[in-house]
This record gives sequence, C-alpha cells and structure tokens, in this order.
Amino acid sequence: MKFSIRLTDSAIEDLDYFRKNERNIIADGIALMLTHDANMESNRRKCLRPNQVAPWELRIGEYRVFYDLEADNVVKVVAVGRKKHNELYIRGRKVDL
Repeated sequence: MKFSIRLTDSAIEDLDYFRKNERNIIADGIALMLTHDANMESNRRKCLRPNQVAPWELRIGEYRVFYDLEADNVVKVVAVGRKKHNELYIRGRKVDL
C-alpha cells in the first residue's frame, strides 16, 4: 500500500534542530520506509503502546521518527528525535514515552 507523507509544523521544527547531513539521512529514511506499508510493523517500524507522542515509531539508526496514520493513506509525521542509549531526546530535551 502506498502512502503520502505530511510533516506537522512541529516535526519540521524538530528536523531543523539537526545538522544538514542528519536531516538528509532522516528525510531519505522517511521517504524510503514510510511511503510503502507504513501501517505494517517491521524491524524498523513498530506500533507503540499509548503515549503522548504518536502511535508509531520509525527507527533510522539513532534517529526516531514518530508518526500517525490518517485517512486516505496519509502518514502524518509528528515528531523527530534522537535516541541515546535508552533515552529519547527531541530538540535536545529528554522525552519519556
């Protein structure tokens, strides 16, 4: 199943926190891994237990992309962060899931 990608304003601000080469890695990962089968779990995509961020997580190395699925096959990216060990940071601030 093919999906279109929509980034929220907040997710765009999250991306702006990263350096240019990191933004490219994240953007390439989103395009590669969320345009097809974004609603199916894999070794990089997983459905999360209920939390304050989003119902789905995409893992791109140390980066995490949090998203929701909307009607008409739209993936809404709501947050982008970095995982260090077992801690998640979004815009440099620690976030608990």
